[in-house]
Amino acid sequence: MRSISVTMSVTLDGVVQGPGRPDEDTRGGFEHGGWAGPYNDEVKGRTMGEGMAGPHDLLFGRRTYEDFYSVWPKRTNNPFTPVLNSARKYVASRTLKAPLPWDNSTLLEGDAADAVARLKREPGNDLLVMGSGVLIESLRRHNLVDEYMLLIHPLVLGNGRCMFPHDGTFAKLTLVKSVPTTTGVIIATYRPAASVAQS
Repeated sequence: MRSISVTMSVTLDGVVQGPGRPDEDTRGGFEHGGWAGPYNDEVKGRTMGEGMAGPHDLLFGRRTYEDFYSVWPKRTNNPFTPVLNSARKYVASRTLKAPLPWDNSTLLEGDAADAVARLKREPGNDLLVMGSGVLIESLRRHNLVDEYMLLIHPLVLGNGRCMFPHDGTFAKLTLVKSVPTTTGVIIATYRPAASVAQS
């Protein structure tokens, strides 16, 4: 069975909206886009590279897939571009239609949690989710996430879409690794407590 890992930039107050660029995600009038950029350093870059280095397939929700496709293939001088272009990409969406435009992309139709649960049972590379907050929320509620790598930034934004909404779903996690960066970001890796106890 494949495992599912989530990599997400998050603020101290739990906001995950628009970390990359000012225009990345302005839903709800969000005006703090691009908040993660000033905290980039060599430690963060190396740790992210290590996380993407293994044989992974990528798993996206519609919004993040479309955003990544609009940006990454054009970044020809970035070492992550060939990795993203060549990786097998699965996209959970009720609105997109096949064929998808980015190379090696497969559409997962219907209910996202059901489609991903089936994908997880199939043989293949482990699955890596970057961004895709709505998809992560659905996977979390169905206990499909095996690991979270959270890049916790020393920021309180006061508003924005959060990774863990107050929906009444309880989850207990165990810290398995933490890496501090030179800019105050803590890269913390968590697993569901039950899976840690079993490993």
